[in-house]
Amino acid sequence: MDLWITEYQTKNQKISCRVKETLHIEKSKYQEIVLVDTDEYGRMLLLDGAIQTTVKDEFVYHEMISHVPLFTHPNPKKVAVIGGGDGGTIREILKHKSVDKAFLVEIDQRVVELSKSFLPEISAALGDERAKVCIEDGIEFVKNQKNEFDVIMVDSTDPVGPAVGLFAKDFYRSIHDALGEDGIFVAQTESPFFNKELISSVFRDIKSVFPIARLYLCFVPTYPGGLWSFTIGSKKYDPMDVQEVITDGMGCKYYSREVHKAAFVLPPFVKELLE
Repeated sequence: MDLWITEYQTKNQKISCRVKETLHIEKSKYQEIVLVDTDEYGRMLLLDGAIQTTVKDEFVYHEMISHVPLFTHPNPKKVAVIGGGDGGTIREILKHKSVDKAFLVEIDQRVVELSKSFLPEISAALGDERAKVCIEDGIEFVKNQKNEFDVIMVDSTDPVGPAVGLFAKDFYRSIHDALGEDGIFVAQTESPFFNKELISSVFRDIKSVFPIARLYLCFVPTYPGGLWSFTIGSKKYDPMDVQEVITDGMGCKYYSREVHKAAFVLPPFVKELLE
């Protein structure tokens, strides 16, 4: 049998991967969760038909959402991840010895449980004593924190369904309040090719809340267009001024000091989105 799985990335574009085995399908309280094993990307997690992560290319996204803010902050001790139930971002955070506590705030418990079962390479650090998994609404979690965190990462799905509120200005204000006086936050902000209006709007909102706002890029093959953006809001430290990046022993396959600096060099068409 020739079995394929397809994500409709836009109404005019789709990506298809040949499937070796269907591992799990279920409808949770919040979304459809699918895990498959593919020929090209290995095991793959999809939520409501959208590819979230794959064993082959997950390191790019997880390293870039984590290490850019963590190397920007001089001494990150308490970190929170909103979303990211697969655990990959927690794995990268805990490579930083300064981190005492990393909170994973995921609304859908089944994403966490199934990632532990089918994506052990990605979720392994969820069992670390420094990791605390909180099954709750990330928006409400952030609202209840004041001056608590050094770094907050919004590792969200696309801005549909339960994730819509994670792209709102009120949420960024709550994050600002939840951070310490020199805190940093980062959010994944979609594709410069297919989400231009979203990137412009989010950057404008973050810039109005934080004194420093920066956008940076990386390349994730299975995400729409391949080129992916993240937006940082910082109270004190500029990620473009980072000098010391020591990744020895961290096993990074994408992130490095050179990549950190290069990620902020934006093509003209991306720069225009921020003006």
